Amino acid sequence: MKDNNCIFCKLANGEIPTNTVYEDEDFRVILDASPATKGHSLILPKEHYANLYEIDEEVAAKAMKLAKKLAVHMKETLHCDGVNILQNNEETAGQTVFHFHMHVVPRYKDARNDDILQWTHEEFSEEEIKEILKTIQM
Repeated sequence: MKDNNCIFCKLANGEIPTNTVYEDEDFRVILDASPATKGHSLILPKEHYANLYEIDEEVAAKAMKLAKKLAVHMKETLHCDGVNILQNNEETAGQTVFHFHMHVVPRYKDARNDDILQWTHEEFSEEEIKEILKTIQM
């Protein structure tokens, strides 16, 4: 199902012109309009899913396979030094468009944005770690 009010639905389905890197029956991959690096692309499902919590598991699996294929291709063609695969869920985690999408970000040594994904590590006591594990263990 598509959401007529979703800009990413419109981009994924060709209603708005894009710089399309790849397309198949399930996805359109486009260059990010505000890229972090050269080649920064977005994998957009053509169906609307707000986030990871809603996406069909088979579609999610296909998205990850496509991300791998794209990362390998970028390594070969752009000669990047690494690749980040990013997927944000909800505003607190950095999601700004509420249509599931994955960022494929080629990384280059000594590039301007070489500090993407830097954070300060937290420390937890042994008791806190055990409680966290108990809470989230499946």
